[in-house]
Amino acid sequence: MISLDRSALLCDLAETYGLYDMRSLPVSTVATFAAGLRDDSRIKMLMRGDKHSQNTMLLAALIDEVGGLLWRFGVYDKKPKSIVAAMMEESKPKDVKGYATPEAFMAARSKYMRNKNND
Repeated sequence: MISLDRSALLCDLAETYGLYDMRSLPVSTVATFAAGLRDDSRIKMLMRGDKHSQNTMLLAALIDEVGGLLWRFGVYDKKPKSIVAAMMEESKPKDVKGYATPEAFMAARSKYMRNKNND
């Protein structure tokens, strides 16, 4: 867990147990505390690759179902957009571009700004 995200683990241990200095305890004790963290802790969600907790997803699914029922019974004119679908779309990785040097970044930025101003 430490190698995955030390900061997330430290935050979870501090929030859950009030443990601010994990070096003051034996490794086996810290490991026990880490294993006992709740499923929606930062580090466990990161380990699973989740962006949202299970409770949040269940509530979003419930709202989607209620909206679908209201649409079927004619309360809404059109079917509401799915909150779960929007949350899943948000979780997809974005296209990220990296630059080797600050000069390469500034060149790409100025090109982007010229194209944006020409539109």
